Amino acid sequence: MAASNKPFLTDIQTIRRRAREHIKRGAVTDSYTLDRDTVLKLLNEALATELVCVLRYKAHYYLASGINAKSVAAEFLEHANEEQAHADQIAERITQLDGKPNFAPDGLSKRSHAEFVVPDDLSSMIEENLVAERIAIDSYREIINYVGDRDTTTKRLLEGVLAQEEEHAEDMKTLMEHFGKKGEPAQPQRGKKRK
Repeated sequence: MAASNKPFLTDIQTIRRRAREHIKRGAVTDSYTLDRDTVLKLLNEALATELVCVLRYKAHYYLASGINAKSVAAEFLEHANEEQAHADQIAERITQLDGKPNFAPDGLSKRSHAEFVVPDDLSSMIEENLVAERIAIDSYREIINYVGDRDTTTKRLLEGVLAQEEEHAEDMKTLMEHFGKKGEPAQPQRGKKRK
């Protein structure tokens, strides 16, 4: 193959000049080709989703009751802490992109992709958490596909969050499958009558 005549990097003088231009934009340089406003909107929605998930898992942690409650509640608390770490990472990325993380409680549930649902029984709590994790998984995949290789930092961050959301979904699926095997009756399947 013939070597390209184009140099691999822009000449250093041009890079130095560009670095001094628009210095107040921090990490956002002219080479950032995505619509930054769209990325910030998506990241703030992801932030809201994570915060709603923290609140839902915390509510479930404190309200869990029954024979299996202690071990399931511990899982809820672990997930709440991990969701909070995701929120912190996303907020940090928003500031790196010269945006403002939106922590305002007003409208939080409207910005979130996941819902805040707190059922009365442990089995339904597990189910709601699995549903929320599946929503997060699909949302993160779509955002990752949107940013692609045009924002590799955001892509890598969200790929890490996505991997952990997939672990959370598997944890909730496992809890659903094994719920009730230690003495507490599992909830009847929907559509089937109890005998």
